[in-house]
Amino acid sequence: MNLGIDRPKAAVVAIDLHRGHLDMAVATMPTAPDVATRVIAANKRLFDWCRSVDIPVIHQLTAYRDAEEIRANPFWRTRAENPAATRKNVMRHNIIGGPGCTVMPQLLDPRDFVVSTKKRYDCFLGTDLDFVLRSHGVNTLLITGVNTNSCVLATTTAANVRDYAVIVVEDCVDSMDGPELHAAGLLCIKTAFGFVMDTDAVMALDGLAARRTDAA
Repeated sequence: MNLGIDRPKAAVVAIDLHRGHLDMAVATMPTAPDVATRVIAANKRLFDWCRSVDIPVIHQLTAYRDAEEIRANPFWRTRAENPAATRKNVMRHNIIGGPGCTVMPQLLDPRDFVVSTKKRYDCFLGTDLDFVLRSHGVNTLLITGVNTNSCVLATTTAANVRDYAVIVVEDCVDSMDGPELHAAGLLCIKTAFGFVMDTDAVMALDGLAARRTDAA
């Protein structure tokens, strides 16, 4: 498959796979429980394979010093005022020191990188993600996480305009906003910003991994 890159060097960009979305006991902006279970399992499978073939995993973790950093976004203020909004708890979402600001433990490995300064949908904005990628020679991103129609879409767009090749791993992303917006996000991505394929297709790509194992 032609990714537009002569010699791909890949890394996973894992977006907000934290307790604030995926741990129903503490999540302030939860996905549906079945979505959380499915996303965690799919990402673990992908991450285990990536680590086995020396593809680094970079976790993006949303964390705010206080609610004022959230309130600075005008639209988010309106979500907090709408009790029907899926983002109605945005003003107390992932404040530093709270339990939500933790990557789901089954998805974290000592070899992984963690970028914990994400404050907006775009994982590049105000973080050192681009520095981590460039310093490790990465030119191809495997994007996973939540939410498909916000952080995944915004980060894919930002990666595209920075001239990275992008693959959104379809079974490793989902949305707290429901299946229609999940599907809409994927449609926007594959129309203009990057490839969409599942884990099996990613693992079968020639040249993506530096070496091959039987891990799956």
